Amino acid sequence: MPFIYLLSDEQMNFIDYYKILGLDKKATTSDIKKAYRKQARKYHPDLNPNDADAKQNFQQINEANEVLSDPEKRKKYDKYGNDWQHAEHFENAKQYQEQSSNSSGQRYSGRQSDGGFSDFFESMFGGSAGAGRGGQVKFRGEDFNAELHLNLLDAFETHKQTLTVNGKNIRITIPAGIENGQTIKITGHGGQGINGGPNGDLYITFSIANHPGIKRLGNDLYTHVDLELYSAVLGGEITLDTLSGKVKLKVKPETQNGSKVKLKGKGFPVYKKEGQFGDLYITYTVKIPTQLTEKQKSLFTELSKS
Repeated sequence: MPFIYLLSDEQMNFIDYYKILGLDKKATTSDIKKAYRKQARKYHPDLNPNDADAKQNFQQINEANEVLSDPEKRKKYDKYGNDWQHAEHFENAKQYQEQSSNSSGQRYSGRQSDGGFSDFFESMFGGSAGAGRGGQVKFRGEDFNAELHLNLLDAFETHKQTLTVNGKNIRITIPAGIENGQTIKITGHGGQGINGGPNGDLYITFSIANHPGIKRLGNDLYTHVDLELYSAVLGGEITLDTLSGKVKLKVKPETQNGSKVKLKGKGFPVYKKEGQFGDLYITYTVKIPTQLTEKQKSLFTELSKS
């Protein structure tokens, strides 16, 4: 049973989403979309194998896009910055404090302390959110962030997995075509709410390793096939192993070393689009025969003279 490792606060440090995408706060929805595509192509893990920095950048780019491309999330982020995920908590607490202050004849300015959101709660509830004033305020639980490792075959077909998160088992459906570095949200499986408040959510980022001999770029797959010299010269038929099973492939006569062919629809499934697949690109490597017999050498000699 896979075990989800929750990422520490140090691993999930706050990042400037606008800076990550090379934008400012005036960016339009179209600007965000274009910037995301440009940065995602640049730092995609498949184009930067064994580059930990590129992998981390790609995850941050996805995180930035997820927030800034969503009008509601972006509004919260612009207002609360580092504490945007706690916006609902803050508004509830602020409203509660104002009501309490008004009832006692006091006024509350609604401004955060220099320490931000956490200091605000400490000053209002004595260091325990929801513990003051009889504990009547409900607060949403913290969101969890985790990473799940899969291989390419795992991501090729929709399947279910049972995961262990903080000692609890949850069963999730992983759609075919999930991207390396993609993050999905599992509602209600984060931290427990306070005073009866709703649970937080679980955000899972997928780390997908390439299959031996097969490389994935988006929905397309790339592989190399060794081709016997005789098949390259005379043509013929070969059997090729793909992620969806074996396929027979016709080789044209006089196929050159490094030649490429495309098998349409034999690539990776398109995420959440049933029945749609990318393409499979094959590069031929013509093998030069070794340990020839005298007769075979003689035949090649004759060919060289013709």
